[in-house]
Amino acid sequence: MRYEGRVFRPPSEAYSLIVQVTIGCSHNGCTFCDMYKEKQFHLRKLEDVLEDFILARRAYSRIERIFLADGDALMRRTEDLAIILQHIRDTIPECTRVTSYGSPKSILTKTPEQLALLRSLGLKMIYLGLESGCDDVLTHVNKGVTVDEIVRAGQMIKDAGMKLSVTAINGLGGTELWREHALGTADAFTRMKPDYIGLLTLMFEGGTPLQKEWEAGKFQLLTAPQVAQETLLMLEHIDSEGSIFRSNHASNYLSLKGTLNRDREALCNTLRRALDGELGYKSEYYRAL
Repeated sequence: MRYEGRVFRPPSEAYSLIVQVTIGCSHNGCTFCDMYKEKQFHLRKLEDVLEDFILARRAYSRIERIFLADGDALMRRTEDLAIILQHIRDTIPECTRVTSYGSPKSILTKTPEQLALLRSLGLKMIYLGLESGCDDVLTHVNKGVTVDEIVRAGQMIKDAGMKLSVTAINGLGGTELWREHALGTADAFTRMKPDYIGLLTLMFEGGTPLQKEWEAGKFQLLTAPQVAQETLLMLEHIDSEGSIFRSNHASNYLSLKGTLNRDREALCNTLRRALDGELGYKSEYYRAL
């Protein structure tokens, strides 16, 4: 398959066919992120996108899942996306799920009717980056949107009948805004009630602007116990019945998984045990692998 630059996809898309319908990220300005930095955002030629699915059909006898890359497939015109989704139906009829990342801005450019159309043609889930439910944190990391805009985008996805998977990043507020970050993120999750909630933990790679702030002493990373305290406060305030919760990424100091709100107290107790010294945290060495 043809692919420009490094490949990025959600962990749950590890076995999906990945086809770029856009290149890079339309915002590409978040100070904590080093993804897509070698790429200038642009749309691929529609005929090239469609040809990739034909090439995939020749190469694979069965393709059940497809991920539309890169970081912002929904920035394409709805008409183009409809052609792509119909082409998938015609070329790969056994496909049961098509997903993509969706930035808040790209989602908000769509009408409810356009999103419903994409859902009817097979776009079943959108991955949305909340990062933080605190506007001060989002401003600091140059997210480019407000919490209310992200929440509205998430609600639009759910109203269209698509599944919604939302991620946030522990430690993104540093030691100064950890409490506001935890409580605001819990509130944003409560308002969106995503089907899937994923928590990552801030790590520095690629010499990002936020890393340079940390190296200059202008930003303080949380320690493992501080991350556990932040996560505990967040979980204690989330009300998102039925959300599948995962905090078991390589970046996380503790592995947590369950379903809210059913497993919330068990998840909180795991964090309390870690804070009491009964459980160990993942070493920095293994977080970097």
